[in-house]
Amino acid sequence: MNLLGPTLGPKSRLSWWSLKKAGSRGLPDLVPDPNYVQASTYVQRAHLYSLRCAAEEKCLASTAYAPEATDYDLRVLLRFPQRVKNQGTADFLPNRPRHTWEWHSCHQHYHSMDEFSHYDLLDAATGKKVAEGHKASFCLEDSTCDFGNLKRYACTSHTQGLSPGCYDTYNADIDCQWIDITDVQPGNYILKVHVNPKYIVLESDFTNNVVRCNIHYTGRYVSTTNCKIVQYVFAHPRLLS
Repeated sequence: MNLLGPTLGPKSRLSWWSLKKAGSRGLPDLVPDPNYVQASTYVQRAHLYSLRCAAEEKCLASTAYAPEATDYDLRVLLRFPQRVKNQGTADFLPNRPRHTWEWHSCHQHYHSMDEFSHYDLLDAATGKKVAEGHKASFCLEDSTCDFGNLKRYACTSHTQGLSPGCYDTYNADIDCQWIDITDVQPGNYILKVHVNPKYIVLESDFTNNVVRCNIHYTGRYVSTTNCKIVQYVFAHPRLLS
């Protein structure tokens, strides 16, 4: 399945030529795990008072911030895990210098990337977004590594990143690892997970950064099937100065 990706815009600060030149020095290659997403996706209902940290990080739909919202209002969350492997030949490092990292007091660590992943829920028939989605900021660390590779980065250390042969894992039960579907009607949808979505950090391959899953939502439960990596290609990339 080929999906036409966006044209590289000025904010991406990348070009096809710079990607080609950097390839000789080695590059990271992020690949999300579709089986990991499919195995543990579920619906949770939670009162707003239990989601205060998430609310501070803007992880909820806009109706959660309405003037009439109360602490006892229920939010419906489509929760899912994420595991991303760096299968490239170089470290995946944050694009921001350390002094600009954002401290998250609720979780007691720095986030080194504003938008490491985009989470979206799409109508299965039309492809249109049915939920506001979520732009997930992350701290980057080596959660686990393949045999022979050593963990070198941690959220609690002064350096963050993802080493070759290592995985950055986020379980479904942590804050903000969800899409707020409180205002979504029962039906058939597509869950889309896109890592490094703005292509800010150079990779050797951007076509393997998207996972899509079929979601059937009953209004109370979800079934998740056919999670897979879909090829995502660029359209007419611009050369940038």
